Amino acid sequence: MAIEKVLVTVKTYPCLSQKYDELVCTAGLREDGSWIRIFPVPFRKLKPYSQYKKYDWIEVDVVKNEKDFRPESYRPVSLDNPINVVGHYDTKKGWAVRKELVLRNVYYDMSKLLEDSRSTNMSLAILKANITGFVIKEVEREWDSKKLELVRANQNQLDLFEQKEVFEVVKKLPYEFSYKFTTEDGRSHTLMIEDWELGTLYWNCLRDNGNNETIACEKVRQMYFDHMVNDCDLYLILGTTKEMQQRRMPQPFIVIGTFYPPKQKQKKEDPTLF
Repeated sequence: MAIEKVLVTVKTYPCLSQKYDELVCTAGLREDGSWIRIFPVPFRKLKPYSQYKKYDWIEVDVVKNEKDFRPESYRPVSLDNPINVVGHYDTKKGWAVRKELVLRNVYYDMSKLLEDSRSTNMSLAILKANITGFVIKEVEREWDSKKLELVRANQNQLDLFEQKEVFEVVKKLPYEFSYKFTTEDGRSHTLMIEDWELGTLYWNCLRDNGNNETIACEKVRQMYFDHMVNDCDLYLILGTTKEMQQRRMPQPFIVIGTFYPPKQKQKKEDPTLF
């Protein structure tokens, strides 16, 4: 057991959990620049003072997750213990303090990243890529019915002993969003995005545009492709899925977050006489 101090850089879109209703995977960096994954976290059930934001510094009592072979994977010792927010990194000076920590160990070659992952089981990394496209694909609109039934059955069982409101799990995204990109290996890659920020953006845009899904998807594309690619210095935060990495799939990574400081403006050269 140890108190870890972590700069939160990632919160993935919630997934269903029979025991906790829904769970969020959190990832971030220690002060020495090493990655850590914290799971499970029933984020929306945490006390308000424990509900951290991205780029908050948190302190959490964790232990290595023995059910997860990935070296970065830890779990809270007890979900009854508070997660303490102890600081925050802001966006001043072009995200200067954020960049100092987040960009310490950047990959520029996806093939090299995959090679390192296979040899060490590394499962979290940041990648600089040349984004070539943004893919939007319609998928199943509802959670898997069997998983949802298990969640509700567990809720009903608890209600027999505890008088409390039934927790409404987050809605499933009806679209899958992916980046297409190349890196120094010269190959083309397509990775799905599982960022909670993207999901929140979709639902907010859907609400603000009369439930028009076409407009909502276009707003997401404008943010994640037009803005982040053209106006920002975009990096992809990647994480593996446990199942795909365990099965030694050729590509176990997905995009779990984005890091997008503004592009630095080039200084104009001083005028000369010649």
